[in-house]
Amino acid sequence: MSYKIIASQCTGCSLCEFECPNAAISMKGDTFVIDPKKCTECEGHFDHAKCDEVCPVPGTCVKA
Repeated sequence: MSYKIIASQCTGCSLCEFECPNAAISMKGDTFVIDPKKCTECEGHFDHAKCDEVCPVPGTCVKA
């Protein structure tokens, strides 16, 4: 399982990109995307996905 970013809600703030311990988040166009092959939902690093925790727009980083 992995997380995904709802593109229509992403503000492009980049907070999630720097918090991801797996470098799974990158800019694509005007928004950020999560590489499902790299995303581990932060298992082994944090209790909850950091992208969801730091995102200023609730419900933008969600389980895929």
